[in-house]
Amino acid sequence: MQPYFFPYIGYFQMINAVDEFVVYDNIEYTKKGWINRNRILVDGKDAYISLPLRKDSDFLQVKDRCLADTWAVEKKKMLNRITESYRKAPQFAEVFPLIQTCLQFEDSNLFNFILHSIRQVNTFLGIPTQLVISSSVPIDHQLKSEEKVIAITKTRNASVYMNPIGGLELYSKENFKESGIDLIFHKARSITYQQLKNEFVPWLSIIDVMMFNSKDAVRDFLEAYDTLS
Repeated sequence: MQPYFFPYIGYFQMINAVDEFVVYDNIEYTKKGWINRNRILVDGKDAYISLPLRKDSDFLQVKDRCLADTWAVEKKKMLNRITESYRKAPQFAEVFPLIQTCLQFEDSNLFNFILHSIRQVNTFLGIPTQLVISSSVPIDHQLKSEEKVIAITKTRNASVYMNPIGGLELYSKENFKESGIDLIFHKARSITYQQLKNEFVPWLSIIDVMMFNSKDAVRDFLEAYDTLS
């Protein structure tokens, strides 16, 4: 999977469901994706929080992108925004120090910064899954899409590969089977919880889930998914 900035609960469901989770660092950064942004609850509505990036070539890989020099200032603004949005949330006192630890991480490399936050959330939630950085896997990294996924999976000696449900039309079960791999798809179930007195806004960042739910409740949410083969 690509690295995402405080991704939604489904991302952590997948990490929790597998033995190893491979995070792409040598994949092209996409502007319209979720790599450096996500959504939180602000005044009862969804609003974006984004990591500012240094201006650079649009064709650089994620591991070659860096946070902008303005991040030192914008970091404080983001922490203030999260504070104002969630200070009345039941788990704020326990979760906010985690958010601070993630946002105050002293590394301007985009991949390292996001990977650190994913690891911190995993530790907080008690997810023991090993994270593997894709460029560390000895394959032909010129491979693309399905061929690259199969190569990584085989090299890691895995017999099952789990992909988000969105890849249902992208991957061929037969091609994976020929390589001795079972292809399954992950689909998060609908999850609801109380967001103060607001009308529920679904699929926000894991920040929102942790702010409004105990660790035990979030652990239960990690199991709220189905697999399709």
